[in-house]
Amino acid sequence: MLTDMGVDVKEPTMAADEPYTLSREHLGALPVINFFLARMGVAEHLATYLPADDARLRLTPAAVIALVVRNIVAGHRPVYALGEWATPYDPAVLGLRPGDAEALNDDRVGRMLDRLFDADRASLITATVLGVIRDFGVDVSQLHNDSTTVTVTGNYPAADGRARGGRATPAIHHGHNKDHRPDLKQLLFIRTVSADGAVPIAYRVADGNTNDDLTHIPTWDELHALVGRADFLYVADSKLCSAQAMGHINSHGGRFVTVVPHGRREDTWFRDWAQTHAPAWAEAHRRPGARLEGPDRVWRTFEAPAPSVDGYRVIWVHSSMKAANDAQTRAGRIEAGLAAVDAVAARLAGPKTRLKTKVAAEAAATTALTAAGATRWVGFTITETTDVTYHQERRGRPGSQTRYRRSEKPALTITAAIRADNVAYDAVTDGCFPIITNDTTMTPADVFAAYRYQPNLERRNHLLKGPQEVAPVYLETAHRIEALLLCHFLAMLTEALIEREIRTSMHTEGLTGIPLYPELRNCPAPSAPRILEIFNELQRHHLQARGQTVQTFQPQLTPLHQQVLDLLHIPASAYSPTDAP
Repeated sequence: MLTDMGVDVKEPTMAADEPYTLSREHLGALPVINFFLARMGVAEHLATYLPADDARLRLTPAAVIALVVRNIVAGHRPVYALGEWATPYDPAVLGLRPGDAEALNDDRVGRMLDRLFDADRASLITATVLGVIRDFGVDVSQLHNDSTTVTVTGNYPAADGRARGGRATPAIHHGHNKDHRPDLKQLLFIRTVSADGAVPIAYRVADGNTNDDLTHIPTWDELHALVGRADFLYVADSKLCSAQAMGHINSHGGRFVTVVPHGRREDTWFRDWAQTHAPAWAEAHRRPGARLEGPDRVWRTFEAPAPSVDGYRVIWVHSSMKAANDAQTRAGRIEAGLAAVDAVAARLAGPKTRLKTKVAAEAAATTALTAAGATRWVGFTITETTDVTYHQERRGRPGSQTRYRRSEKPALTITAAIRADNVAYDAVTDGCFPIITNDTTMTPADVFAAYRYQPNLERRNHLLKGPQEVAPVYLETAHRIEALLLCHFLAMLTEALIEREIRTSMHTEGLTGIPLYPELRNCPAPSAPRILEIFNELQRHHLQARGQTVQTFQPQLTPLHQQVLDLLHIPASAYSPTDAP
């Protein structure tokens, strides 16, 4: 008997000196990914909108695009490295035939991205998302919107918004880069997720210099058409807080929740009002402190007695954690402001100072306080005096007849002062921020709960720019980048559904966590990258002789693998098909 991987192998009837060979096929997490892609109907939708209408094609467009999506989910590799990535895998889990992986060069993938851009992408996404909403039971009564930038590398002189086949291409421009790369050009990636598992249900690609506050009206209109009704709750950041965007949603029967930007009339009115009034705060949410010995984190709400200038409700929120951070930040900036004024004072007192005039000293102090972010709380006073000195008119030892010449030189001194009135004014509303909504039935706590889900959308940003590695992009044309971003959207949708499925199952079974972390530490909220990571090393082995497979060894699943598959409702046969030799 031969033994390999802990499995007994029946020795075949053959000559004793015949050599055995052991080959392997990588499976990794692809069976898990394929299970969800099948539930989403991705292959069928791609085949419908990307038909194989050319007999000369070695690989169908649908197969190549589906492979790109699998690659993004399983571990993103560049387009030019897809063939290298695919070679070790079992072709079946890639949706390919034996030998097809060698045809995955960057030219072929690029041409398939061309076809994807030219296809009816809007209908493709709509069909896919509506199927997901229906088959997975995703609740779309509350939707969250945000945008991020996709940084590109290169000049892209032709990416100026020109049309391709009657369709506009995105214009790649410099803009407010959220990757903190103002030296690189960008596109704006706008996406919307449901409050049910942060499942992406829509996205758009806009020109790189598009202002965020101009995106909400067309985005809301698209969502209205997608979900088929207007009464869903639309939640977004402060860019939504404009008369045009809020008015458009309100006039079409929609509901919105957003945060009021600092300095708007509703914001300043309440902060003035709070100086002489005590808001009747009501606790809306409480969580344990970040440290075991720390106090609980508490959020309280209060509905402003006066509506917004447009007649909408304004809900004020007080966060105990934000209050502590506001006070600490202000104290730090005051300290930095005092140090900045002291540095200017040292320059005035130095022998080689360049601050010769009061105007120059004022400019230097103002610049220093602005850089320290302390202008509101620290001021300064510049005093101009005269230094009087006496010098002998002639050289020599001074005596009773020595005459002296009087010299006067202007001297500047600067003194810092804390603006106690501004400090006291701001301290009254530490930890406070306003939320605005046109919904008249939700309680203030419900309005806050809706807005508090917004950071889950930021998790999708992390997924896009972290594990999916969407940026920087090195493709040559803007339309291929837009097509690739559709693949990223499908990959993001797949990962979100994996997370939603396992977390829902854990909640149903009363599990507080599963041992996904190293050293089998408990994971209360599994992420898709970590779920898929535990399957990365799974392989299938084939024992061969004379070019024929003698026996196949399916991957050995650990109890953790089996638990995760059960929670995802994936049968173990996904890794051990019954028809395998």
